[in-house]
Amino acid sequence: MNYLTHALLHSEELKILRENLGKEKLLWEEGKKTAGKHAAKVKNNLQLRRDSDLSKKFSNLITKKILSNELIKSFALPKKVHGTIFSKSTKGMGYGRHIDNAYMSSGRADLSFTVFINCKDNYEGGELLIESFNSEEKFKLDGGEIIIYPSTYLHSVEEVIVGERLVFVGWIESYIKSIEEREYLFDLDAAARSLLAKYGRSSEVDLIFKSYSNLLRRLGS
Repeated sequence: MNYLTHALLHSEELKILRENLGKEKLLWEEGKKTAGKHAAKVKNNLQLRRDSDLSKKFSNLITKKILSNELIKSFALPKKVHGTIFSKSTKGMGYGRHIDNAYMSSGRADLSFTVFINCKDNYEGGELLIESFNSEEKFKLDGGEIIIYPSTYLHSVEEVIVGERLVFVGWIESYIKSIEEREYLFDLDAAARSLLAKYGRSSEVDLIFKSYSNLLRRLGS
């Protein structure tokens, strides 16, 4: 399965997020309002109103962290991050099996992501289930961690049994549409960076970076 998990937010950022998101009870609305026609039938969660000052402020902060993270940039090759939403699921809530829309008003969805905000020990259930061609995996990450995966995968959020699941979700429009081509470029970039760190600058490393840059130029959109 082609996905990335990574620590994104530190403890102080999470503390500020939780405190602020916990104050505004009236800004949360039914998640069905932002779901597509088919997904709305299986979506049962709450979402912070996108047009609220609170949502805009913290969405911008997390988006900047995503776009400035070197590992995420290498993996996702993000053109833009869009459609971001703070989502909350309490007891009995979940999100059934669905596929994300290919195109949204905010951009093309090449990659989907979830940033976990509260501690995974604070709630039961609520696992993110991602299906690939021949396997499925469940994810319930620590607070501050992000998972990024192709929007082409079927996925779901299992029902919360106890407690509250609080996450930040969104989509990435990548410079590279193809999953396979992004993987090739990610491996090439990782190899070049590893050689540079281990042995320093060399004509061989320069050639790898040259090939990487020219492939990105050729494959990019």
